[in-house]
Amino acid sequence: MPFFAPGDDPGANFPDLLRRIGHNPDVPAGMYDAEVLGVPHATTCVALRYDGGVVIAGDRRATSGNLISHRTMEKVVQADRHSGVAIAGSAGPAMEMVRLFQLQLEHYEKVEGSAISLEGKANQLSAMVRSNLQAAMMGMVVVPIFAGYDLLRSTGRLWDYDATGGRYEERDYVATGSGSLHAGTVIKVGFRSDLGRDAAIDLAARALWEAADADSATGGPDGLRGIYPVVAAIDVDGWERLDDADLAGRYARIIQEVDERSDAR
Repeated sequence: MPFFAPGDDPGANFPDLLRRIGHNPDVPAGMYDAEVLGVPHATTCVALRYDGGVVIAGDRRATSGNLISHRTMEKVVQADRHSGVAIAGSAGPAMEMVRLFQLQLEHYEKVEGSAISLEGKANQLSAMVRSNLQAAMMGMVVVPIFAGYDLLRSTGRLWDYDATGGRYEERDYVATGSGSLHAGTVIKVGFRSDLGRDAAIDLAARALWEAADADSATGGPDGLRGIYPVVAAIDVDGWERLDDADLAGRYARIIQEVDERSDAR
């Protein structure tokens, strides 16, 4: 086997190894990158605290380059009774990570007889994101949001992550994905420390609406197909996902406000 200098080592990338030793010179660089393979990517997710818990939400669109690969992907998933995960990045590795995370939390509770602390759950997810670093270096990045209700502190808490597994607790709100700039700006402008549950849900819905309006990879509400974002609230009583009828009413009010602004011009 050939030897490589540290800066020239192809690592576990076998096609790159073949290319470097001259056995497959016609394979273009980057051919096996996630974008070229057309791996579906999840896009915009948000989470914010309110007085009594947290709201976590995500749109339903997954894209492969400039194509819409899925319209009904669920990026916001319940982890256990008092926590949830929202994913952005490569859809396949992200969903596998979430399923394994759910299984580990359930296994811990069965073995120990009690649920792991919310801080411990955030740490566990951090380790799982870090274990995906090799795939992330090849373009299959997973960047989740973790949110939940801390029974020990009696408050909602939320974290975001980077591709290396670094976890960062956010005080008020967080957004991730391709539309995070627009969604995060909406929440930043509308956030108040005394937000109630309904106001926080409305703000999350508005943030995803504005992200979809400015970012082609973020899917907005689709009344024709009956597709709405996944929005859930987590408080002392646990996880509660909003049904589509509730969200349809909230988005109808947003559409009415947008129409009224357009008429006033």
